[in-house]
Amino acid sequence: MPEQMTCPQCRSTMSARRLGDVTAHRCDSCEGVFLERAELANLIEAENDFHRDTGPKTQPLPRITKDMTAPPPPTRPATRAFVETLFH
Repeated sequence: MPEQMTCPQCRSTMSARRLGDVTAHRCDSCEGVFLERAELANLIEAENDFHRDTGPKTQPLPRITKDMTAPPPPTRPATRAFVETLFH
């Protein structure tokens, strides 16, 4: 059984949460988050991957004809950021 972590800020217990390759610990009281340096680097990389294809894409405009219908609205992820999913 892994050792229980104690929050360095308020001395309450911390709960571990695993997301992909990252384990983060969140204080049950003050909600502070503790990450090891390598895990922070993994989160940054995952966040960059999450946003890699979300920028504007330049495509040629189609020729407008009478039989055309409006395109569907673009799909967006349910969250704004990968890190946002860490404690949901």
